[in-house]
Amino acid sequence: MPQSEHFDVVILGSGQGGKLLAWKLARSGKRVAVVERRWVGGSCPAVACMPSKNELWSARVAHMVRHAAEFGTLTGEIRTDMRKVLRRKQDMVDREIAIHLQAYKESGAKLIMGAGRFVGPKVIEVALNDGGARTLDGAEIVLNLGSHAAIPAIPGLGAARPLTHIEALELDTLPSHLIVLGGGYVGVETAQTFRRFGSGVTIIEPGRQLMGREDPDVAQEIETVLRNEGVEVMLNVQPEGVSGVSGATVAVNARTADGKRKIEGSHLLVAVGRIPNTAGIDLDKAGVELDARGFIRVNERLQTSAPGVWAIGECAGSPQFTHVSVDDFRIVADNMAGGARATSDRLVPYVMFTDPPLARVGLSEAEAQRQGVPVRVGRLPMSQVLRTEATGEKTGFMKVVVSAGDDRILGFAMIGAEAGEVVAVVQTAMMAGLPHTKLRDAVISHLTMAEGLGFLFAIVPERSA
Repeated sequence: MPQSEHFDVVILGSGQGGKLLAWKLARSGKRVAVVERRWVGGSCPAVACMPSKNELWSARVAHMVRHAAEFGTLTGEIRTDMRKVLRRKQDMVDREIAIHLQAYKESGAKLIMGAGRFVGPKVIEVALNDGGARTLDGAEIVLNLGSHAAIPAIPGLGAARPLTHIEALELDTLPSHLIVLGGGYVGVETAQTFRRFGSGVTIIEPGRQLMGREDPDVAQEIETVLRNEGVEVMLNVQPEGVSGVSGATVAVNARTADGKRKIEGSHLLVAVGRIPNTAGIDLDKAGVELDARGFIRVNERLQTSAPGVWAIGECAGSPQFTHVSVDDFRIVADNMAGGARATSDRLVPYVMFTDPPLARVGLSEAEAQRQGVPVRVGRLPMSQVLRTEATGEKTGFMKVVVSAGDDRILGFAMIGAEAGEVVAVVQTAMMAGLPHTKLRDAVISHLTMAEGLGFLFAIVPERSA
């Protein structure tokens, strides 16, 4: 074993939270090393959120051009050049890589490209990507391991070489028919994207609705959007076998309420969930415990079972969003400095970047019911938001969940244009503890989507005497 190199902090994985922590600590004078297997900056700027939204926007442009005549602009034949779509996406990724490398250089944090595994408490052996090995030890260790796409144990699926979100973002030709296994956020976003590029698309979802964590009315609205754009949505369908090869000819044999069915396509995408990247790196040698699902056990300060070892992001069971990893960074940074910051008091919003997007924060109506929380609910169609008269973006609705006993805002959901921006307004009010009446009576600029909040909160039922 090579002689160990000592650092103040060694971070395994260069995802969002880990890299921000590395740069901050290195700028403060600490000696910091970041070990990354493949993607400089982690998956978000390379193969996940940013690239997917880049291609999603290209698809939105294609959709807008196809419907330009509705707004008085006449066009000719519309088709998608997937090579140009891919080039635009890759140009963005290349810019991000350059920005990240510059940040490492300026901060003084050391980026080591290779695969790390524990050989003892706080000691990591790194098989370098360009050959050789290094052994690192740190006074403190941060696990920022991320996750990968789950491939379910369906007969024939592995041999079919299905796409995950990573390979789907590398396609330079348009699938004639894309089959999507899974009706969650990734599956729904990708389905709409490729349908708008011009592919035939079928979603196969075993559950009774898309996006199982959402209220039924939210899921139904998104399903209607997809069906109206020509996406075939199959619910309560159980895949039982796969034949063929994705990229050529592939078929899914499934069981439906009406009997057996064979769904045929050219490409197959698997989007059924995520698995933490905790296997194969000998975490037991570090004294780090996992839960039954393979996630790292942490307390609310993101400390693991091993002294001086922290975990950030998806591998620690945090909600699988980049902005949560950023908050994990803040929590660990503060606690390393002697603070007492915790995950227990944060309010996490999220956005699914369909068109229109879905944004949500706090409790849903169904979650309130399951928890036995009495609530009042207000629901406003987007067609009643005045801005949509100008833009034509009338699909969707706003929905708020307010405490029945007082005027606290407990949750908010919106399917509609600019939902990701509007949700931030409600999130801010919730963090400030404002009663819903403050937003009801606020003077909000006309003509904006956020103006609809006034109408929404005005229709919340009065409190019972």
